[in-house]
Amino acid sequence: MLNPKIGIIGGSGLYKMAALQDVEEVQIETPFGSPSDAVIVGTLEGTKVAFLARHGRNHTLLPSELPFRANIYAMKKLGVEYLISASAVGSLKAEAKPLDMVIPDQFIDRTKNRISTFFGEGVVAHIAFGDPICHNLAGVLAEAIASLNLPDVTLHRGGTYICMEGPAFSTKAESNIYRSWGATVIGMTNLPEAKLAREAEIAYATLALVTDYDCWHPDHDSVTVEMVIGNLQRNAVNAQKVIQETVRRLSENPPPSDAHSALKYAILTQLDKAPTATKEKLHLLLQKYL
Repeated sequence: MLNPKIGIIGGSGLYKMAALQDVEEVQIETPFGSPSDAVIVGTLEGTKVAFLARHGRNHTLLPSELPFRANIYAMKKLGVEYLISASAVGSLKAEAKPLDMVIPDQFIDRTKNRISTFFGEGVVAHIAFGDPICHNLAGVLAEAIASLNLPDVTLHRGGTYICMEGPAFSTKAESNIYRSWGATVIGMTNLPEAKLAREAEIAYATLALVTDYDCWHPDHDSVTVEMVIGNLQRNAVNAQKVIQETVRRLSENPPPSDAHSALKYAILTQLDKAPTATKEKLHLLLQKYL
């Protein structure tokens, strides 16, 4: 039986986990289509985990093309309870330098046309999202980073992740607006991912890997693909070490999470009166409340 409790979504530069053993590729169909790629299930530090390359293992999906609902639903279907989102980001603060790691605790949504809920079609739910990250999972992630003493890497705990639509990087005007809001990093993928994870009652935390200073920094050239790729490769090596240590700690002492009961008071529809087809479609999410 697969049943991995820990899931990893790898962003740009992190398309596989070299340390995974006893690997099995799992093709998962969902009511929302197919995920970005096959989910790779294997053991890491003796613990069963599920890994998904967010953009596909050959990086073939734009941020706007990502099947967010299918990705999260697939993790839920496998039995994932804790989800680590490794994500490449640009820095909006001088102190968060390239190769640093940020564990944000807030998001600002600047996406445009992304479906950000599993619900609708006769079932209404409004999750609490004031604290969009599972603080306990973020704490385990932070402890893992601190314990590794990675060279050239500073950990920044907390901060705000701006999620923009992409695929173009920011203009300088946009970058400076986001800085005026006090945001820490900018990326293109963690929303609606985090919202859907909450609806699926999966504890979620972001490992944000800084590749560049966005375009606001007066002493650095504007963001280039070459600059980003070089740092992506170095970040991927560090990220795998962090994830491996985080998995070890999670397997020894999985923390409680409010996310695991996020739908308890969120569903407004009387489910006995909801459309049968919708209840069947969402059975995986609703089953303990039916």
